[in-house]
Amino acid sequence: MQEKCGVVGIQLSEGDAALPTYYALYALQHRGQEGAGIVTHDGFQQHSKKGLGLVSEVFDEDDVGHLHGLASVGHLRYPTAGEINENSCHPYTVTSKRGSLALAHNGTLVNTDEVRADFEERGHTFSTDSDTEVMVHELASNLVEHGLLEAIDKTMRRIRGAYSLTLMHDDRVVGVRDPLGIRPLCIGKIEDGYIIASESVAVDVLGGELVRDVRPGEVVMLDDDGEGFESYQLFDERPAHCFFEYVYFARPDSTIDERLVYDARREMGRLLYENHGVDTDIVSPVPDSGRAFASGYAEAGGLEYSEALMKNRYVGRTFIMPTQEARETAVRLKLNTMDSNIEGKSVTLVDDSIVRGTTSSQLVKLLRDSGASEVHFRVGSPPIVAPCYLGIDMASRDELMASDKSVEEIRDEIGADSLEYLTPDDIADSLDMPRSEMCTGCVTGSYPVEIEGESCERAETERGEKAGAD
Repeated sequence: MQEKCGVVGIQLSEGDAALPTYYALYALQHRGQEGAGIVTHDGFQQHSKKGLGLVSEVFDEDDVGHLHGLASVGHLRYPTAGEINENSCHPYTVTSKRGSLALAHNGTLVNTDEVRADFEERGHTFSTDSDTEVMVHELASNLVEHGLLEAIDKTMRRIRGAYSLTLMHDDRVVGVRDPLGIRPLCIGKIEDGYIIASESVAVDVLGGELVRDVRPGEVVMLDDDGEGFESYQLFDERPAHCFFEYVYFARPDSTIDERLVYDARREMGRLLYENHGVDTDIVSPVPDSGRAFASGYAEAGGLEYSEALMKNRYVGRTFIMPTQEARETAVRLKLNTMDSNIEGKSVTLVDDSIVRGTTSSQLVKLLRDSGASEVHFRVGSPPIVAPCYLGIDMASRDELMASDKSVEEIRDEIGADSLEYLTPDDIADSLDMPRSEMCTGCVTGSYPVEIEGESCERAETERGEKAGAD
């Protein structure tokens, strides 16, 4: 799995917003490494800089210095819909007689083709295959006849899927969260203004204070003087929060929907031991995302927490791997064993998830080759049985190990002495969140929005309730 995207919007009372936007994007770099962009507005015109690469590779001091204006939106790109090139980097911009627009999007729409086809029939052309460009066309079209809030309302009623947005209409910054609140979005108070961002760490890096999360179905408009914001609840809240934000994607020091991610992961680890604990000599995480789980697991069992694997943080994503031997070398380039912590010992290895299973089997082999007497595998999420259509770059069903294998078959394939997962109910308990308020499509095959060819238990239930009322 890969991170999705990160969005930022800042409105100041004085000074240029580009530099704090740059710092906020740095804090959110984990959410997208393929591209970055900042668009500002100085009260007269937009200024834009976008490109492929990390924040540090896209912007230099001169770039940031030339992005003038009190208002700014920024974006980090990891494409889950659309190609990878500079044209597809966000924020998307458009100018019309109703003013300029800049839009940054985290999530994925599920009715893009339908909306795009309608525009193309009316003579619109598109420069990319991104769902965000379709959203910009929809919003700009609605602005022709309506004010900003009504245009956003009409856009939200037309598009379907996951979207947390920061947008800028001329020099007014706005945050939008879809009616299900699938992707995170929060509001923070910073010096001389306000920020809207994907995660609270973007507020922290600016020395700000988290105000609250943007609610599902809410539109937040920052005042153009940087002194406050206006809230409009356009839809009833029907939460379906992505639980993988807590399991893997978000930074552990972020607070999402009033829950510190690190605490949530430790609680998941505690439940792993409570429900599936095995007493071994050491408990070790798969770095880095397994650390909080393993810490909670070890503490719950009174077991020794010890690092068995060390991660090389300077390795890129791609390797030349023409042979199986080269592929095994690639794993060792990323992770090396701490033999003295492993040899002759039983080990519980804790990870956040198993997707294809290839890495898991290689890690088990590494530990056995280093002398582990037993290797038990514990997973801080349920088995992933279906793809994500709502903003996570996840494998297809054919590639997902759990889609057609039992837990025992997976255990046998990765070579562990035992294997256990958390359940969706365990996740709900650890988050203190009703199961009905989580999106669990990837672990149940039932999604919170209707997707062609897939099950949507929520829609079926709502249709049943409506039929019963009639």
